[in-house]
Amino acid sequence: MIGKSSGCTVQGFKSSKAQGSESSTIANTLKSILRLAALIIFLLTIPFTVRAVFAQAPYHQGKTITIVVGTVAGDLYDLYARAIGLVMGKYIPGNPNIIVQNMPGAGHMIAANYIYNVAKPDGLTMAAINAGLYFEQLIGRPEAKFDWTQYTWIGNATKSPQVLYMRADSPYKSIDDVRNAKEPPKCGTTGMSNMGYFVPKLLEETVGAKFNVVAGYQGGNEVDLGVERGEIQCRSLSSEAYFSREPFLSWRKRGFARELVQGGRSRDERMPAAPTIYELMDKYNTPEPARRLATALLASGDFHRPYLAPPKLRPEHVKILREAFNKTMKDPEFLAEAKKKRLDIDPTSGEEVEALTNEVMSQPPEVIERLKKLMGR
Repeated sequence: MIGKSSGCTVQGFKSSKAQGSESSTIANTLKSILRLAALIIFLLTIPFTVRAVFAQAPYHQGKTITIVVGTVAGDLYDLYARAIGLVMGKYIPGNPNIIVQNMPGAGHMIAANYIYNVAKPDGLTMAAINAGLYFEQLIGRPEAKFDWTQYTWIGNATKSPQVLYMRADSPYKSIDDVRNAKEPPKCGTTGMSNMGYFVPKLLEETVGAKFNVVAGYQGGNEVDLGVERGEIQCRSLSSEAYFSREPFLSWRKRGFARELVQGGRSRDERMPAAPTIYELMDKYNTPEPARRLATALLASGDFHRPYLAPPKLRPEHVKILREAFNKTMKDPEFLAEAKKKRLDIDPTSGEEVEALTNEVMSQPPEVIERLKKLMGR
């Protein structure tokens, strides 16, 4: 009897050792659950923490953006870049400082090669270089160590199509007069590797208007003096120069010169009576190869003051710089500075410059050969 009663007591109650083991297991499980919950909460908060860090410190904050200019200080490229640099930083998150670094030499080629091959694509370097450098790639010049289509295009400060002016007292009142003349008019230029030479030759190629191009003047001023003396009757130059400098300001006031033709895709409102080369090509049914030649040659006027960055810039940096550039072009402080320095402002977006670049550079071999011939290469 005693033995049975003792057995019932053993079966009805757990030992204290068993109870301790079970409590320890429950406690460990609870600890594991709590650790897991804490880990989940931590992981969920990481994106918010990262966003907060970036919101507090924009990429450009405390940094300096450099605009590399392919000319010496005081040149128009330099004046534009400094005017832009004064304002553009306030439209970039972080308000970086912007400085200008002059890198002259080889007709802007040194600066162009530097931006393409040396400068880092980190959103901290831009450049202002001669738009006409794409010619050098098209004709295969070995010094051009870049692909014009691979630059990151930020924007263009102004267009400056060519204008060919003629002495108002000459017998050549229109391109038709030039086409029908027994003796072609004489246009002056400094040499055979600039637009003063190319544009008259292009008019002969595209619309059959022949000019006698007199090269060898020491500078643009000497060409204009030659026009005043009656040695020559005409000259082609950028509309930017024609509408901002002497002697053209005085000439236009007294009716000494007439704008005969302009190189833009549409008429400049300041020259409403002068047809564009594109209008003339439509009028005279210019063949497609010659039209493409004109597009390739005249495009530099459509992005006359381009701003670019190294290839392979990160998309977020491209967006920031393009938006800041576009806002700068409308900024009252910038426009006042440009007016004071007599800088034309007629901007083009980076997207538009990129599209035009791709169009200009996609020329067939036939057009490239004609371009080389026209340029004397």
